[in-house]
Amino acid sequence: MDNLESDQQVIIAGCKGNNSWARKKLYELYAPAMLGICVRYVNEKEAARDILQEGFIKVFTKIKDYSGAGSFEGWMKKIFIMSALEYLRSTKEFRSSVRLDDYEETDDQVDPEVVEQLSADEILRCVNELPFGLKTVFNMYAVEGYSHSEIGQLLNIEESSSRSQFTRAKQLLQVKIKKLYGQKG
Repeated sequence: MDNLESDQQVIIAGCKGNNSWARKKLYELYAPAMLGICVRYVNEKEAARDILQEGFIKVFTKIKDYSGAGSFEGWMKKIFIMSALEYLRSTKEFRSSVRLDDYEETDDQVDPEVVEQLSADEILRCVNELPFGLKTVFNMYAVEGYSHSEIGQLLNIEESSSRSQFTRAKQLLQVKIKKLYGQKG
């Protein structure tokens, strides 16, 4: 066990013992990464910070359930994703379903060289401009690695809807990236 893992085990044990120093240290270590997850699902910084706080409350409440099997960061990440999804499900924008026929079909593929010329911030901005449903499915599938079956269960939609929304998200991203590249060129 290396020093980082050893420190992490001490912090986890401290959190399980309700020690405030351990909670503070855990927050300091993981808040930036977990805020990144929250922002990926919610565009508003204030809402993302609220989700971050709610997520840490859940982590501190449920930490006694963490058995040590698997990655601790992965365990925490799931809590923050679920917190973000709970928030999204409570919003009007998310509850109103995305009409799949609002986006025209396109077989055009974005040239990989075009994508390479864009910055990560530009690509992230394009993803953030997607409608809530498409953005959520895109993040869960492409970024978080959930299967369409898992996404369907978590979002209470059909697996085929998850697949369709992912396809629509990719198509819309292609259009957005082409427009952005056209503005840069």
